[in-house]
Amino acid sequence: MSTTPVIEVDRLNVTYGDFHAVKDLSFEVRPGELYALLGTNGAGKTSTLETIEGHRTPTSGTVRVFGHDPGDRRAVRSRMGVMLQESGFSPDLTVRESVRLIGRLTRRADDVDRVLDLVDLTGRAGRRVSQLSGGEKRRLDFATAVYGTPELIFLDEPTTGLDISSRDAVWATVDRLRENGATIVLTTHYLEEAQQRADRIGLMHEGTFHREGTVSELTRTLPAVIRFSLPSPSPSTPTPMPSPPVRAVADADGRVVVETFELQKDLHLLLGWAEEHAVELRDLEAGPTRLDDVFRAIDH
Repeated sequence: MSTTPVIEVDRLNVTYGDFHAVKDLSFEVRPGELYALLGTNGAGKTSTLETIEGHRTPTSGTVRVFGHDPGDRRAVRSRMGVMLQESGFSPDLTVRESVRLIGRLTRRADDVDRVLDLVDLTGRAGRRVSQLSGGEKRRLDFATAVYGTPELIFLDEPTTGLDISSRDAVWATVDRLRENGATIVLTTHYLEEAQQRADRIGLMHEGTFHREGTVSELTRTLPAVIRFSLPSPSPSTPTPMPSPPVRAVADADGRVVVETFELQKDLHLLLGWAEEHAVELRDLEAGPTRLDDVFRAIDH
């Protein structure tokens, strides 16, 4: 597989009048990876994606997709699939007609029935778009994005409105596409999806990156957490319970919380203390911080 980046963004700026939506943003997306572009509301990720997809001209800076200006539709469009939050299909077209139309517009070849089967819409092939449920429309959006197995696929909130089985089916299809070498750019408000699946994450805030890296790199910027409850003291207890050997505070529910950058060491100390003093650590939980905690920390 080539090591040349599929997407190259260099000092991208996008402005709307006096509003600076994207500020000197630079990053790359490598072949075959799943890159999640996340951010707070108004962070600039939509403007960034629209520029990469060729729907918007940058105010300054450069963007390259497969080495080309994304505005060069002849060079780029047939190699790229885009799943928008709302695709806006004609309500009078059938499902089959909608998929076939997208194939012609993007100049990608595929078997319409194969794609409809892939997203479990075979039974809706002859139904008009206006008659589809919200979840079925979302699966139609996905079908048009993956039609022709493009090399680069943008997934904008791909599982919004889908039930659990449909979500699983979407991600199973994405996994197969990645096995065949496809590169995926994901935006989602379901942070657990990004945490489980992204190779790297760009976390935007106020037009630029707050942080960029792997999930592990991002979550290591905050301490890991140990939580547990201690038994209530008994009147028959002759001496008070000794304090835990690590710094701890009580949360709103009265549980003991330990924040640490040395999770293994402090957990070992805590478990040894509990065994030595015959203390039950009830509902014990321990693990690294989660991506949603990193997200919440942006404004703090």
